Amino acid sequence: MEFQWMNQSEISIDGNRIAIKATPQSDFFCNSGSVSEEGITPESLSNAPYYYTMAEGDFVMQVKVSHEFRDTYDSASVMVMVDLRNWAKACFEMTDFGTHAAVSVVTKGGESDDANGCNLEGNTAWLRVCRVDNTFSFHYSTDGEHFYMMRFFSLPAEKTVRVGLLAQAPVGDGGLRVYEDLSLENRTVRNIRFGE
Repeated sequence: MEFQWMNQSEISIDGNRIAIKATPQSDFFCNSGSVSEEGITPESLSNAPYYYTMAEGDFVMQVKVSHEFRDTYDSASVMVMVDLRNWAKACFEMTDFGTHAAVSVVTKGGESDDANGCNLEGNTAWLRVCRVDNTFSFHYSTDGEHFYMMRFFSLPAEKTVRVGLLAQAPVGDGGLRVYEDLSLENRTVRNIRFGE
């Protein structure tokens, strides 16, 4: 796999372990103008380090992620991107509820949603993204064997899309995001909801 950068950052690669530094106040999120009197509403940003490859046709990408969960919205994520207005990410994130959770964001036409999924124990999880035609699914696992769907969605994608590793720290000072045992297979899953 040949990888390249969008928003380059520090990286170290040691065998099957990739460590990327999330830069301070970095994210991918397109705020539609929503505000709230209390709490943190994510800003519109597209400056987080994204280390990606080009994937053609159907595929399955999977990786083990971990980080320190220091600041709200800190995340080790995977992202699939058509362009800056159409993309989606699966995150293992420090939520604004103080939990470690599987979180997903889908952006279409320059507007992002935000969906907190299951709360997970510990600082390590596995993330998977599957593509079949122009439909995609995100899955998470706590053991690397049993995966559960967190999101099923579509994107206005061409045959080839970007897919890769995203290191974000939207409101914090940044830090290392660790990705291990990354795999990318060009294959079509039989059941996109199951991811297998």
